[in-house]
Amino acid sequence: MGGLRPWARYGLLVMAHLLALGLGAVVFQALEGPPALQLQAKLRAELVTFQAEYRACLPPGALEELLGTTLAAQAHGISRLGNGSEARNWDLPSALLFTASILTTTGYGHMAPLSTGGKAFCVVYAALGLPASLALVATLRHCLLPLLSCPVAWVAVRWQLAPARAALLQAAGLGLLVAGTFVLLPAVVLWGLQGNCSLLEAIYFCFGSLSTIGLGDLLRGHDLHPALYHIGQIALLSYLLLGLLAMLLTVETFSELPQVRAMVKFFGSSGPLTTEDQGGILGQDELALSTLPPSTAAPGQAPAC
Repeated sequence: MGGLRPWARYGLLVMAHLLALGLGAVVFQALEGPPALQLQAKLRAELVTFQAEYRACLPPGALEELLGTTLAAQAHGISRLGNGSEARNWDLPSALLFTASILTTTGYGHMAPLSTGGKAFCVVYAALGLPASLALVATLRHCLLPLLSCPVAWVAVRWQLAPARAALLQAAGLGLLVAGTFVLLPAVVLWGLQGNCSLLEAIYFCFGSLSTIGLGDLLRGHDLHPALYHIGQIALLSYLLLGLLAMLLTVETFSELPQVRAMVKFFGSSGPLTTEDQGGILGQDELALSTLPPSTAAPGQAPAC
C-alpha cells in the first residue's frame, strides 16, 4: 500500500469511512428496529383502548389534536402539563445548562428556543461563542499537556523506556484516568440517584455527553424538588465543562502517538516519516533523558518539569 498515490489513499479512506457508516446503520437498524415496532404497536393498542372507553366523551379527532400539540411542545422542552414545570423550563439554571450545551456542542435537545428573537440570538451566540470556547480549550490544553507529561517523563527516566513506549504509557494512563473519573464514577452516582435507569444507561449518558453526542434521552429530573433539580443542573454544567476538557486532552494525547501519526502521515503524504512524526506527545528534550547513561543523571532524580 505504500506505493499508492495520495488521491488513491484519500479514496481508500473515504470508502472505509462510508463502509463504517453503512455498517453502523445496519447494526442500529437490526438492534433498534424491532423494539421500535413493538413500542409503536403498544402505543396504537393503548390509543384504541382509550378511544373505545372514552369515545362518547371526546369529539372526533380531539385526542389526536391534543397529542399533536403535546408532542410539539415537548420538542421545545415543555413536557409536562402540571403547574410546577413551566417555571423550570427557562429559569436561570436551565438557561445556563442550555448555553453550556451550545458552547460545548453537546446539544441535548431537551430545550429549544420558541421565539424568533431567541432563535436569532442562538445563532449569533453560537457563532461567537464556539470560536471563543475553542480558543479557551486550546489555551488550557497548551498549559495542561506539559504538566501531564511530567509523571511519564519521570517514569521514562526511571525505567529507561523508549520514547514510543513512554508515549503509549501516558496515553493509556490518561485514558484510564478520564474513563474512571468522568465516565464510570459519574455513572455510578447517576445510577444511584435515578432509580429508573440502569448502570449501562448511566454510562451511555455520560459518554454521550462527553463525546458531544448529547442525545438527551436520559436527561430527566423534573420530578425532583426544585432545589435538588437546580443543584443537579449546576452539577451537570460543571461536569460538561470539566469533562469535555479532559476528553479533549485524552484525544489529543492519543492523536500524538507515533502509531497514529504514522497512519495520518500515510494518508496525508507519500514522504518518509520525520523525527517529529516518530516521537510521542512528550517533548524530545524530556524523552532524551531516557537515553542518557546512568552516570549522567543522579539515581532517583526526576526531570525538571
